[in-house]
Amino acid sequence: MNRVVKRVMGIVASVALLVGGIVSADGTALASGARGTPGNVAWAPCPSEPERATSADLECATVRVPLDYREPMGQAITLAINRIKAKVSRDANHLGTLLVNPGGPGASGRELTEFVAAALPQDVSERYDIVGFDPRGVGGSEPAVHCVDPESYFRAPRPDAVPHGEAEERVLLSRAADYANRCGNHWAWLLPYLTTENSARDMDSIRAALGEEKISYLGYSYGTYLGAVYATLFPSRVKRLVMDSTIDPTLVWYESNLRQDSAFEHRHRQFLAWTARHNSVYKLGATAKQTSFAYYAMRDRLHARPAGGIVGPSELDDIFTTAGYSDRVWPEFAQAWSSYVRQGDVGGLLGLYEKYGKDDAKAENGYAIYLGVQCTDAKWPREWDKWKADMTRMHRRAPFMTWPNAWFNAPCLYWSAPGGTPVDVKGSRKLPPILMIQSRDDAATPYKGALEMRRHFDRATMVVEGGGNHGVSLAGNTCVDNRLAAYLRDGTLPRRDVECPALPEPKASQHMAAENPSGGLLGLLGLLQGI
Repeated sequence: MNRVVKRVMGIVASVALLVGGIVSADGTALASGARGTPGNVAWAPCPSEPERATSADLECATVRVPLDYREPMGQAITLAINRIKAKVSRDANHLGTLLVNPGGPGASGRELTEFVAAALPQDVSERYDIVGFDPRGVGGSEPAVHCVDPESYFRAPRPDAVPHGEAEERVLLSRAADYANRCGNHWAWLLPYLTTENSARDMDSIRAALGEEKISYLGYSYGTYLGAVYATLFPSRVKRLVMDSTIDPTLVWYESNLRQDSAFEHRHRQFLAWTARHNSVYKLGATAKQTSFAYYAMRDRLHARPAGGIVGPSELDDIFTTAGYSDRVWPEFAQAWSSYVRQGDVGGLLGLYEKYGKDDAKAENGYAIYLGVQCTDAKWPREWDKWKADMTRMHRRAPFMTWPNAWFNAPCLYWSAPGGTPVDVKGSRKLPPILMIQSRDDAATPYKGALEMRRHFDRATMVVEGGGNHGVSLAGNTCVDNRLAAYLRDGTLPRRDVECPALPEPKASQHMAAENPSGGLLGLLGLLQGI
């Protein structure tokens, strides 16, 4: 991930009025999330973005929230929000606010707003104010957290994530410690408050600022855990709740990553098997065993000689992790791999790196918040011997993801803010029936975790899609999307769990470009991964 240093020269005033409904001189709504306190948000046209066209219907605003909810009259920070307003008036046809979040932690919810508004059936989307928000520390919220300079700290090729001996291991540990220390040096005052619980309380502050008694919520990936924590803390303020690609609330977070390693291994082997079935196109092997050999031979070759001097084994790991999220990219990835192996053409791998693997300041911001939340939500092992033993054992059966995932999270070994105690996620009679959506072979949020989440919410109904893509609803499966629309429209849920067939398997192609990344499954993938 790329990193950018951004020291905030002036922090938000340490004393602020935080009563919902009061607006500061700059038009920022102040909200405490107090029950029954109506808010007042000053909506305005969103500023133009040079690389992204936005809908004329999109409006932007900010909401000020407490840094520490135990001291609501103390220091405040600012959340950036946006919305596409309902087309119907606030009468019986208006369904209130639908808050959306793509997960991460560290992803921008404001980038999901237009996607959801366009992807939902018109008779549903036009009855909701669809609101996205950048969680604390993210994107347009202030302050936005950056810890390092991306162009130097994460310049490609990076050290191999699979250490070959203790010397390489020490280099990787040093990098993890350096990143954690820089975050701590810049943001010691903020890091202790980057927790899921605080983000859930921020959601309720947004609800109060919007003047809503209840809100509906659609969360993907980590956003399901955020929604579950909100539902636990504020059950009487939930109108409708959708969890898509669900986190196991009992494995926060070290154990969750270990389970993820096994799930990504299974998904990667599915990709290798698909490539083998299309050996007539890619010529990388006629069996999964042969394509596996070809893949790891490529990785070893890149260790000795990075493609274009840029794509080494760690960059390859990052790129092909995307193939674990969505099979829509498989033809594009297999062709780039084939061109490199069979023709010595590095152009395909470099193109994949530019599109899926190269990170910028936005990605570094997301990574900093990812660590800020995960390292602080719960306690992590602080002894490297524990990590090393677990990763060595896991790597034997899951070599694709184990070590890259370990080093991605390794700054938690050195994080300056201590890990806390996660919220005890649980249902309540005050909650409405809940809709859960899940693919059976999801690598990022394994199916077993969704079943565990369901055990905590006994009024949940599951819609299960075959296949293994991450992020199921609004990705083109009408069986899934019809259930989502019915639930958001009037609260209708199936009487029992529903099995939906997977989307058709992608066809092998020698064309380098994947489907249009701005819509459908790939559009959603980009929002969930920040690409």
